[in-house]
Amino acid sequence: MRSAEWYGGNDRNSYIHRAWMRRGLPADAFDGRPHIAIANTASNLTPCNAHLNEVAESVKSGIYQAGGIALNLPVVSLGETQVRPTAMLWRNMAAMAIEEMLRANPIDGVVLLGGCDKTIPSLLMAASSVDLPAVVVPGGPMLTGTFRGVPLGCGTDVWKLSEEVRAGTLSAAEFTRSESSMIRSRGHCNTMGTASTMGLLAEVLGMTLPGIAGTPAPDSRLLEMSHETGVLIVEMVQKERRPSTVLSRGSFLNAIVALAALGGSTNAVVHLLAIAGRLGIELTQDDFDAVGSEVPLLVDLLPAGRFLMDDLYRAGGLHAVLTEIRDLLDPAALTVTGRPLADYLQSALVYDREVIRAREEPLLPAAGIAVLYGNLAPDGAVIKPAAASPELLRHRGPAVVFDSVEDLHARLDDPDLEVTADSVLVLRGCGPKGYPGMPEVANMPLPAKLLELGVRDMVRICDGRMSGTAYGTVVLHVAPEAAAGGPLALVRTGDIIVLDVPARRLYVDIPDAELLARAPSAATVEAFAAPKRGWEKLYVNTVGQANTGADLDFLLGSSGDRVSRESH
Repeated sequence: MRSAEWYGGNDRNSYIHRAWMRRGLPADAFDGRPHIAIANTASNLTPCNAHLNEVAESVKSGIYQAGGIALNLPVVSLGETQVRPTAMLWRNMAAMAIEEMLRANPIDGVVLLGGCDKTIPSLLMAASSVDLPAVVVPGGPMLTGTFRGVPLGCGTDVWKLSEEVRAGTLSAAEFTRSESSMIRSRGHCNTMGTASTMGLLAEVLGMTLPGIAGTPAPDSRLLEMSHETGVLIVEMVQKERRPSTVLSRGSFLNAIVALAALGGSTNAVVHLLAIAGRLGIELTQDDFDAVGSEVPLLVDLLPAGRFLMDDLYRAGGLHAVLTEIRDLLDPAALTVTGRPLADYLQSALVYDREVIRAREEPLLPAAGIAVLYGNLAPDGAVIKPAAASPELLRHRGPAVVFDSVEDLHARLDDPDLEVTADSVLVLRGCGPKGYPGMPEVANMPLPAKLLELGVRDMVRICDGRMSGTAYGTVVLHVAPEAAAGGPLALVRTGDIIVLDVPARRLYVDIPDAELLARAPSAATVEAFAAPKRGWEKLYVNTVGQANTGADLDFLLGSSGDRVSRESH
C-alpha cells in the first residue's frame, strides 16, 4: 500500500505519522490496510452539496466493511449560486488544491463526493492528475416542487418567471413566493443543468458505481449505493484500478453521445475537455459536433423538454437512455468495476415513454452540440440546438453590442435602445480572461420593450457561458474571447451578423480586412479584468480558451501520486 510509505517501519518519521493518527484508530489500522480518503465537498455555502456529510457516513461504513480505513478529507467546495464573480474562476484552483492534497497525504485511494456544477469536474480533474484509484459519488438532484399547481424546474423557471415579472405578467410578490417551492429538498438542480449533466456523465465515463447517477438526493437508495461505493474503492485499490486504466478516448466519446441524448449542458464541453487534458487523452471541441451532433434527443426534460430529474429516475434512469443508443457507444469502454459500461445495459428498461423517448420517436432527431466557425469565432463557438428556437437557427440581423455585463444591465431596458426582434444581442468581455472566469451570463435577458410585445427569444452571442438550466438561441464560448484578441471585440452596433447553424457558420457580414483593421472600443478594453495579485492574476495570466477546456496551461497533464521527500 502507498500509505505504508508513511506508516511502515520503526524510525522517527513513521512513529510521527502513526502517533498523530492514533486518535481512536487501533494499531492494526497501520498493518497494511488501505487508507481511503473521502474527498468531501459538503458545505453550507454550497447548498446543493450540504447533504454530502450524510453520504460520506455511508461511504465510510462501506470502506470499513471491506477492511479499509476511511478518512474524511474536506476539499474546496464551489457553490454555483453563491460565489462571485463566478464559480468557474475557481474550478481550476479547486482541482489544483484537491490534486495536491491527494498526492501529499498517506492515502491509497479516494472517493469523490460532488454535486454542484463545478465540484464533480474539479474532483475528476484532480483525480486524473494524481491518478490514485478514484470513484465518484454524485450527490443527486433535488425533488420536484410545484408552484400554482405546476412543477418547477430549478434554474430554468427562474429565467422564465423573472422574464414574466419584467414583462408585467407576474407580480414581484408571487415571484418571491415561488422561491421555497422551487427548492423543495436537498440536492442539486432538478433540470438537465450542469450538475445533473456532469453527475450522469461521470457514470458514462465509467467513474461511478454503475446505477448510482441520477438517484435523487433524498432517496435512501443513494445511501445504499454510497455504502457499496465504499466497498468498491477498497477493491479498486487492491486491483490498482486507476483513472488512467479506466478512462479512454472511447469513454469520452461515449460521454459526448450521452450528452446529446440527454439534452445535457453546454458546460460539459469545457469540463470534458479539461478532464481529458489532465489524462493526455486526445479530445477536441470538434469531437462534440462530429460525434454528437446527429445523436437524437431522447430525454424530454427541462430546459429542452417538459419533465425533471426525478421523472427521469422513475422512467428508468440513465441506463434506460443508454440502451436506446447502445450501438453508438464504444463497447470496450470500462467502468471502475473493471467491467465495460455496456455490460450494465443488458437489463435496463424504459418505464415511461413520455420521459424517455424511443430511438425511432425522438424529441429531436439531431440534438447534440453544434460547433460554429467564421470571422467572429476563428477558434469556434458552440450552440445547443435542442434549447434554441428552430426558426432562429438560420438568422441574419443587426448587432446590438454591449461592452460588459454592467453595460448590458445599464442599457438593456432603456426605452430608447434601438433593438427589434431581428436584432442580435452581442455581449463581450465575459471569457476566461476578460471577466475573469467565464461566467454564466450569455443567456442575456431580453429587452423589456420586446418582452412587452411577446418576444421570448432572440439570437444572442457571447464569449462567456450560460447555465445548463438556461434555454434560448444562444451562441456561447466564442473563441478567442474578446480579451484574448478575438474579433468579437471588433464588432459594432449595426453590423450585420449571420448565424447559420446547419452550415456551422457564424460571421459578421463585412470583409475580414475591414473587420481586422478596427480597434476595440475603449469601453471594451476598460471592462477587461486586470487583477493585480493573487489567484485572479495567476488565472488571467495562464488560463486557456474555452475551445481547449479553459484549464491553466501549467496544469495540463498529470504528475502522478509519488512524493519524493519526507516531511521531517
